[in-house]
Amino acid sequence: MKPLPRWIALVSVIIAMYACASMGTPDGGPEDYDPPKFVRSTPEPNAINYNKKKVTIEFDEFIKLEKASEKVIISPPQAEAPEVRASGKRVIVQFQDSIKQDITYTIDFGDAIVDNNANNPLGQFAFAFSTGNTVDTMAVSGTVLNAENLEPIKGIQVGLHKNLNDSAFVKLPFDRISRTDSRGRFTIRGVAPGKYRIYALMDGNQNYFFDSKTEQVAWSDSLIVPSMEPAVRQDTVWNPLDTAKIDTIKTINYTRFLPDNIMLRAFKEENDFQYLQKSERPKTNQFSIYFSAKNKELPTVKGLDFDEKQLIVEPNTRKDSLLYWITDTVLCERDTLTLQLDYWATDTLKQLVPKTDTLRLVNKVPRERRLAMREEEMKKKEKERKKRARKGDTLSVETKFLGINVDAPSSLDLNRNITVSFDEPITSIDTAAIHMTHKVDTVWQDIPFLFVADSIAPRRYEILADWKPGDEYRLNIDSLAFKGVYGLHTDKVEKSLKVKTLEDYGTLYLNITGAGQHAIVQLLNSSDAVIRQQPVTDKGTCDFYFLQPSTKYYIRLFNDSNNNGKWDTGNYEQKLQAEEVYYFPKVWEMKANFEFEENWDIHAKPLDQQKLDEIKKQKPEDDKKRKEREKAKALDLANKRSTR
Repeated sequence: MKPLPRWIALVSVIIAMYACASMGTPDGGPEDYDPPKFVRSTPEPNAINYNKKKVTIEFDEFIKLEKASEKVIISPPQAEAPEVRASGKRVIVQFQDSIKQDITYTIDFGDAIVDNNANNPLGQFAFAFSTGNTVDTMAVSGTVLNAENLEPIKGIQVGLHKNLNDSAFVKLPFDRISRTDSRGRFTIRGVAPGKYRIYALMDGNQNYFFDSKTEQVAWSDSLIVPSMEPAVRQDTVWNPLDTAKIDTIKTINYTRFLPDNIMLRAFKEENDFQYLQKSERPKTNQFSIYFSAKNKELPTVKGLDFDEKQLIVEPNTRKDSLLYWITDTVLCERDTLTLQLDYWATDTLKQLVPKTDTLRLVNKVPRERRLAMREEEMKKKEKERKKRARKGDTLSVETKFLGINVDAPSSLDLNRNITVSFDEPITSIDTAAIHMTHKVDTVWQDIPFLFVADSIAPRRYEILADWKPGDEYRLNIDSLAFKGVYGLHTDKVEKSLKVKTLEDYGTLYLNITGAGQHAIVQLLNSSDAVIRQQPVTDKGTCDFYFLQPSTKYYIRLFNDSNNNGKWDTGNYEQKLQAEEVYYFPKVWEMKANFEFEENWDIHAKPLDQQKLDEIKKQKPEDDKKRKEREKAKALDLANKRSTR
């Protein structure tokens, strides 16, 4: 028999390849929207007297695990993490710890199990078995929010303790455990009847108890007593041809496990463990000292090889970050400065005690390098001078001025003043060189003003005047008005501005019920940042004036328990909860010359429903995925029916 011609063989191969490639689902085939379905397991669900370390769960299709380390949580908590993996149609859980006797084990997969093709999740799937004669089936659930801003906290552990002593949380691992989802929701399963304490913990070292102030914590002051009751719920099935219309409503009987509305407000404790973090000298004329926690008073600095009177200190509000200016230019040139620092530090008994350290502050740029840099700069200037001289240009003597920044916008808000800031500390101010004039009809008249130092920022000042709505003003600052610590003076400054009118603003009036004795309302922008705050009056009112039109505003309130004007965190050792925070579940888009009046009962809605989604940073991931799948499925069904 003669061999086939080469071209015939080639065509045969191509046909075979095409046939193989066409064996799959043809184009336009049905989309897969169904999640995997449970088939069987070893042991069976809710099995008793099972003491092996391996659990195998089988589904009706090939599956995979998404973010198993984040989503899968096993209770009771395991000292050594079990191996959780997908293999074909199976999920295999291999325990590494010894199996405990007479206890219910729950493996909560959340939505980690998805099919291999379309990533359809098997939502909220949990598996349980018992090493004893009974399976504990009760559950408790709730929400964990950030105490300061009511953000849902994702991935924080929530655990139960049978031991009701306060010390259990700081010494013993949880008895039962869960983890929050993207909405801050949690469900602790496999709970036996009894009384429990409940806690939340962002467990950085995975030891299942609170042992670090860097960990977020929360707890309920009330005991948790799990129970159950029969209940009925209604499930809505939407019309696939019109997802805005209801197709049917199903009534479903189920068992409701209580409590199911636990609210935990998590916070980080104030770090009061005081120690010197570091010191550095990044610039020739500056050095900085940093502490681990805020200081009640400034440390004492004594120069060991220089006079400390040549220093000007610039602390932040917490006094834990200190910037020192070296005012003596000769002293600035020294590569190393040695000083004695006396401050308060925390000892082994957690008490503040006086401590003394000797610091050597080394300039990051050595003297030789600084001289070389200056020489290079002088060469550049000389080269530029000669270049211009050849062109016949007349060079004026270069004058270096002290840096000054005057914040005086051309359209000045009625509720603010002009601010002036400098690049370095000021040693002299000539207020006679500052001129503020007011336009009356067509004549510019001098007006009185105050030049006031900022109480927080030493290099910042304010110019205060009696601003008239709608009027024009001029600010003129003569040259040499201010002198800095290194001998430089400021250049002249000229600013023109017009003050806004009352009609340029909106106003918000709040009538508040349910607030504490010392409550403070904060006005927020769309980034959830504080713009302004003021206390609630004895009559329960709080008003905000001078609000910008076409701007979105949000409202937050906190009960200022210690009446210090700021929100304070809690402390577990002192059993002190963080100060309570509430959000008004509404946004105001302000209009010019418009007034809003609102009544606000701060307890009208549960905490987890108060903060609007549009300003939440933690978005509900599961809801988004579910809605996308439902929309895609409905559109697919509608398309199929329309083509019939």
